[in-house]
Amino acid sequence: MLQAFEAFLSVATAASFSKAARTLDVAVSSVTRRIDGLEAELGAKLFNRNSRRLTLTDAGEALLPRARHILSEVAETKGAVLSLQAEPQGVLMVTAPSSFGSRHIAPAAASFIKRYPKIEIDLDVSNEIVDLSNERVDVAIRMGILPDSDLLATNLAPQRRIAVASSEYLARHGAPKHPEDLLQHQCLTLRSRPSRTGWWCFAGVNHGKPLAVRGPLRSDDIDALLRAALQGLGVAHLASWLVGEDLLEGRLVSLFKTELSKPPATAAAIHAVRFPGRSVAKSMLFIEHLRTSFGVANGGLPIWERRLRKKV
Repeated sequence: MLQAFEAFLSVATAASFSKAARTLDVAVSSVTRRIDGLEAELGAKLFNRNSRRLTLTDAGEALLPRARHILSEVAETKGAVLSLQAEPQGVLMVTAPSSFGSRHIAPAAASFIKRYPKIEIDLDVSNEIVDLSNERVDVAIRMGILPDSDLLATNLAPQRRIAVASSEYLARHGAPKHPEDLLQHQCLTLRSRPSRTGWWCFAGVNHGKPLAVRGPLRSDDIDALLRAALQGLGVAHLASWLVGEDLLEGRLVSLFKTELSKPPATAAAIHAVRFPGRSVAKSMLFIEHLRTSFGVANGGLPIWERRLRKKV
């Protein structure tokens, strides 16, 4: 199939079977067979052929960018595999959201450097969204639902949110039995508008839309919301990777056990994204190291959720 895509791309570029054959250093009959086989496989004619001109059909026009992308990915992967045969070295630029970066990326980066001592990591921990096409960043950690782009994304973990409160708060106000009960509680909310994906959304509740909760504190800083919840100020709806240790140590209480046993309320996830062709070998090594560090390399739950499930 790869040879067929190579033949298709060469013919489309040269607008000639004979020129494509010279480029590929094969017989014209070989190019023709590859194109015929590709057309049969796809069930569509790719070229309009006559004695004067060779042009792409609509199907051929649609296939052209995809064929380029497929061949580029194959070449990139081959290059990465060859690079991995030598000891990886050089600088790797990584950016991550501040709280997640400090808690989970920084420790993983430290263990990565111990494993690959010739690699240096420049870690930018910031909530600023960096444009990878303009900035020299190799790997960026992104939260939520990714927009369509040319970036290559690897899913690191689901983005699961858990409604939590301190024992002190629950002793004063009682524990909500259902998510809808939160409308009667003091809730610690995000100040940003529009609200980020998944906040105050619960599976099977309010048609999947956020509950209109209110409370005494609004902030764009999730660590501020966490600290307020720990101090008994109200209920917070925070990511499992953020509140996991506090739940395990008993400083916070999970209000709805089904949030840990059911799939997340939204398709939001934690991703590692990279720009095609940039520091491929080092980036792929680092991303795979993150997956191993988080415990998801073999398709399992991230380590922070696995610990919580065991407690529940």
